[in-house]
Amino acid sequence: MSQVPNPILPGFHPDPSILRVGGDYYIATSTFEWWPGVRLHHSRDLANWQLVGHALTRPSQLALGGVPDSGGIWAPALSYADGMFWLIYSDVRGFNGFAKDACNYLVTARAITGPWSDPVLINRSGFDPSLFHDDDGRKWILNQLWDCRPDRNQFAGIVLQQYDPANQTLLGTPALICAGTALGVTEGPHLYKRGDYYYLVMAEGGTGEAHAVSIVRSKKLIGPYEVCPFNPVLTSAGHPDAPLQKAGHGSFVETPDGRWYLAHLCSRPMGPHRRCILGRETALQAIDWPEGDWPRLAQGGSLPALNTDIPDVAALPYQPDYFDDFSSPTLAQQWSALREMPTAVWLSLSERPGFLRLRGRNSLLCTFAQSLLGFRLLHHACLVSTRLEFFPRNFQQSAGLAFYYNTTQFHYLMITARDGGGRELRLLNGDGGQYLNALGAGVTLPPEGSVELGAELKDGALQFFYSMADSARQPVGPVLDATLLSDDRVIENGAWGFTGCFIALCAQDSADSAIPADFDLFDYRSSSCAGPGSETVNAANRP
Repeated sequence: MSQVPNPILPGFHPDPSILRVGGDYYIATSTFEWWPGVRLHHSRDLANWQLVGHALTRPSQLALGGVPDSGGIWAPALSYADGMFWLIYSDVRGFNGFAKDACNYLVTARAITGPWSDPVLINRSGFDPSLFHDDDGRKWILNQLWDCRPDRNQFAGIVLQQYDPANQTLLGTPALICAGTALGVTEGPHLYKRGDYYYLVMAEGGTGEAHAVSIVRSKKLIGPYEVCPFNPVLTSAGHPDAPLQKAGHGSFVETPDGRWYLAHLCSRPMGPHRRCILGRETALQAIDWPEGDWPRLAQGGSLPALNTDIPDVAALPYQPDYFDDFSSPTLAQQWSALREMPTAVWLSLSERPGFLRLRGRNSLLCTFAQSLLGFRLLHHACLVSTRLEFFPRNFQQSAGLAFYYNTTQFHYLMITARDGGGRELRLLNGDGGQYLNALGAGVTLPPEGSVELGAELKDGALQFFYSMADSARQPVGPVLDATLLSDDRVIENGAWGFTGCFIALCAQDSADSAIPADFDLFDYRSSSCAGPGSETVNAANRP
């Protein structure tokens, strides 16, 4: 056996739905307000995963303008039947208070890389849908049932309803097949048939430290379902020192030789406040599942293992470094935009070949029309840099490098204009609706030339730096608390957060001047990097 380290998909990769088709494995993960929608990974050995694309890539499939932070695409569920991939997911437009305004949609494709169909609206009764293909050919939709009455258990259980694919409609009325277990907050259903039993796998306990995977089973599809005596099958609750926390929201996969694994989300807290800057990640656990019995973790107990046994594989690090010189005519699939597909209105790779050209629009606080591209933060320690040519005329134009969680949580090093002419650096920090300028009057820049902007992250401490051509890197501003860019900090501030930190290239322009911000590289290196000021890590020296 080989020890494969968790998480298998680091950084913002929550709510994994795992699937095997022949000798190929796939994982679909939530993307929330980020475009394109539903991230898709492929593997041949369960250990090494490659991003192969996204399911929702056209405006006819996805329109996210105005959705709140951590709204949008929740909990995709991937399945395969009748020679097709099926993907069902929630599009959440509001989730505060007693209301959960979510539509559940279904798309299909002959190949995992698409093209995927336009969405079919399934229902609006709750969120976290999944699709079960029974042995007799019938198809069934499951989802969490949301009870909007404030005096009730709003996580009302799991409902089941038959789906007619020929007419793309639901049949009959939904049946409540499970009200959940004593853990409560029942969501994320996945149904499996093995032997004489239907096994219903659920996420319970909420999305924080009490998160868990629970199982019930029945010999009849409609139930009644009996509760697993070993529940929760997976949880980190009660083990605050475990490296993988918030373990829950899982799905099963069987290998061709009959072994079973559980893919699940987890988080890795750091620092005295126990915040998870990388968001919710995807991990994998080996499962023992004797015929006619309950599935359990292979290592015993319910605590997720930091390493998973997979035979005869050699696991390589998941994308430890990334470099983009923007020489391709199309945007690399590692990049994500906020709430909309990039168009020539604000992004071009062809107007100035070899450069990413952004034209500024709204501010980082806006849920419409942000000119921003984000790369997922994948490591607790990294060095990142970009080189930017930007010549603003006044304070209304800015562009630069941000560590971005959402519209309230970010650290942003920007180039803007000085009063009276010229350029300067400013450092804007957002935390829970409070926005501060950490540089006061700013740092004066020469009127000409490109500017290297960068940052080093280590142990939750974030230090920005800059340099001009042929000059050493200079630190900019104080050492910042990067753990503010986390679900945990958002919750501390009285809101909800379910995503993760991105490193963003962005531009703003409230004067509609169309002044371009030209980025000619992006360089990301994991913890093996040297510190700011070292010539060995100067982005200009990168091939």
